[in-house]
Amino acid sequence: QDHLQYGLKVHKAAENFIEKDTPIPHEYEDMLEPIVKLKEMRGEKLCEYRMGLTRNLEPCKFSDKEVWWRGIADLIVIQDDKAFVVDYKTSKSSKYADMKQLEILSLALFKHFPKVKKVKAGLLFVVANDFVKTEFTTDDSKVLWTKWFEDTGRLEKAVELDVWNPRPNFTCSQWCPVKDCVHNGKAGY
Repeated sequence: QDHLQYGLKVHKAAENFIEKDTPIPHEYEDMLEPIVKLKEMRGEKLCEYRMGLTRNLEPCKFSDKEVWWRGIADLIVIQDDKAFVVDYKTSKSSKYADMKQLEILSLALFKHFPKVKKVKAGLLFVVANDFVKTEFTTDDSKVLWTKWFEDTGRLEKAVELDVWNPRPNFTCSQWCPVKDCVHNGKAGY
């Protein structure tokens, strides 16, 4: 619970610094240097930006009745036909950085801001002092959306049938709470 509160406070401190010039509190000084660099970037800055998409991938508001997907980008910086998406992470290591979040946020950003053709995206690990980067273009969209629809299709089928087949992943060795799963405790999945 404490780590969740810490994460929320870090996000709020970054948002307040970028939007309102509120000084970063002393306990979060480790993140000051990278946050200053983000703040100094040219372009329109959108903090904690909420996006929604309909099932037909039309942009909509986060809370719209017809929303099918929703996500919140910690920081978006729009520069003409290019954008930057940054997500703040408070874990102690970037070893298991999951780029899928940046991928789906970038795909949604292309829908919400059609003039944007390229997104440079990154996970800013404020405690680990690391920045894991990737980039996407609108040319990547068709292939990436196909992959996302395959994943969501499997989830929708599992919900429909109420069948949840175990699949090994990075949580199997340390964090999985499902003790009766055949993959639990196996590091070499």
